[in-house]
Amino acid sequence: MTASVAPAKSPSVWEDFIDIFVSPSAVFARREKANFFLPMMVVTIVLLVLYFGTKSLMQPVFDAEFQRGMAKAMANNPQITAEQMEKGRAITEKFGFVFVLFGVPIAIMLTGVVLWFVGKLFDATEDAGAALLIAAYAAFPKILQSVAAALIAFFTDPSKIDSMARVTASPAHFVSIGTTSPVVVALLARLDIFTIWSTILLGIGLSVIGKIPRGRAYLAAAVVWVIAALLPVLQAIRSM
Repeated sequence: MTASVAPAKSPSVWEDFIDIFVSPSAVFARREKANFFLPMMVVTIVLLVLYFGTKSLMQPVFDAEFQRGMAKAMANNPQITAEQMEKGRAITEKFGFVFVLFGVPIAIMLTGVVLWFVGKLFDATEDAGAALLIAAYAAFPKILQSVAAALIAFFTDPSKIDSMARVTASPAHFVSIGTTSPVVVALLARLDIFTIWSTILLGIGLSVIGKIPRGRAYLAAAVVWVIAALLPVLQAIRSM
């Protein structure tokens, strides 16, 4: 008599959140038909916890960004007083978590929509829901990005932190904010290793779920990277 072989146990969805860093192809293959909501909410909640947990370390970054924004606003509109700006700052600091709570899901969904559209240009077969799933899992490096930013802030002299770019793992970390074009800074910041990691995950997911060759999928992901870069570049142009 032949012994029956028990079917291999499928990894739990919670294992996906570890495997996405080490075996992304396997995660996308086994979750091809899954819903994007759970991984999206896991990323959002973890980033929200990190926001509160690292807020004191990141305060010099927030202060530097506020000071530069205040100087620009007062230069463009002399009627704005420092007292008004400080009130705005207090509100922003009090409700800053809202930007994480809603901003992360919105960013993931926008990435998914763009990936779905671009994927169709490259003959990918994934539907909109699958594209959102890919975008949700591709956002997991943002968790490491947040941790890295806090560590960089911890080991950096607060007086030398003059922008958010100073706490990125990108070439923008090394440039002078005061003498470098904001457009150049924005583009260099997009070369952050965690942003590139997320882009690679978009390509892997599109290849596995969208059923297209890996090279073509990476090219589609690069197009998504370029489209995503337009917003910070346009914001940089407006700040000049």
